[in-house]
Amino acid sequence: MFNPRQGALNSLIKWEENGVFSNLELNTVISRTDAPRNDISLYTLLFLGVIEKRMLLDFIIAKYSRIPLEEIDTQTKNALRLGIYQLLFTDKIPDYSAVDESVSLASKKTRGFVNAILRSFLRDNKKIDLPSDKWEKASIEASMPKEIIDIFVSSYGEDCAYELCRLEQKKSPLCLRVNTLKTTADEIVDMILARAGVCEKSKLARDIVKTDLPISQLDDLISSGLVFVQDESSRIASEVLAAERGDTVADVCACPGGKSFSIAIDMQNEGALYASDLHESKLSLVTKGSKRLGIDIISTRVQNAKEYKPEGDILFDKILCDVPCSGLGVIFKKPDIKYKSTDAYKNLPSVQYEILCASSKFLKRGGVLVYSTCTLNRAENEANIEKFLLENKDFEPYDFELGDIKSKCGAYTFFPHITETDGFFVARLRKKDE
Repeated sequence: MFNPRQGALNSLIKWEENGVFSNLELNTVISRTDAPRNDISLYTLLFLGVIEKRMLLDFIIAKYSRIPLEEIDTQTKNALRLGIYQLLFTDKIPDYSAVDESVSLASKKTRGFVNAILRSFLRDNKKIDLPSDKWEKASIEASMPKEIIDIFVSSYGEDCAYELCRLEQKKSPLCLRVNTLKTTADEIVDMILARAGVCEKSKLARDIVKTDLPISQLDDLISSGLVFVQDESSRIASEVLAAERGDTVADVCACPGGKSFSIAIDMQNEGALYASDLHESKLSLVTKGSKRLGIDIISTRVQNAKEYKPEGDILFDKILCDVPCSGLGVIFKKPDIKYKSTDAYKNLPSVQYEILCASSKFLKRGGVLVYSTCTLNRAENEANIEKFLLENKDFEPYDFELGDIKSKCGAYTFFPHITETDGFFVARLRKKDE
């Protein structure tokens, strides 16, 4: 029988000790259980919630523990985190239950230790004495490492950085790209509404519908190729490219394929789309997805985008560079990203710039190039575009509009607290005719 608290503890230990991605662990656990929806919901809440709030939870544990945090074993530490999380962030779980259940998750020799800390926290009426310094307080309160806050501040200023810190993880609707080769967005909305789900068309991204139904209830729509999963940000990057029937297009960092599929559908499956990626195993996903969707204009090729060169003498009408990035724009639904060292992506701007420069050489005059990331970091976004335009005088910004969204100098940064999307950046450039 599935115990959601024990399940959350097991997943947290795997996440901490083995480095598994939270979304993959979550999907694996859910796919292997037939537990009631309430139990799955509680497991999801506790597992992702503890990861999201880990810095705050550890701050509280450190205050009450005589043992340094780093010396507490992983099982005990996560039992404590689960207990404190339930005491602070759930309103339907009684305090006594949160304590008792968390104590039972610890080993026999540490149950007294866990019980003492949780009851001490309760005796203090769950009071949290945060630091007085504004940014130290914000860092702990939001469980946002100071190094990431510094990136937000230097990129967009203190007010914007503070708003980003205040964002809470929330359940995101499932976004589906409608395959207009086979159906329409209105027809998909009607199909989902008929299944008692909430569904609406995106106000930002064309041919995207958003629903609260789990993907398991939409398997038939996906397997038949009527829709595929694609976030608004990914769709917007392909929409801004504005590929048309008969174009010759390159997607230089294509996997897992959603952007390529969207572009091919925009082209009405007429023309040629070259999808390349560094990993051959991932390109098989593009091939399989194309077949399911009824797309036959996509050619795949293993290619290092930093050294991009197409086969033959091809020049492209459109090029999409959706480059590898630090992912700080999706940190609010993928909390793992918060705990990666910022050193891991200090070299990313130069890698991204190499990809941009290498692929741009193969754009026709008058052609369009879109550069996009799912991060909020000026060094990876605006700075790369500014440098490229400075060093490539044959390119110019090419503005775009999406509803109320209007680019400036060909670029737009989407902030979650403003657009209610992932945080991401899109820049559109045009190669001059002369």
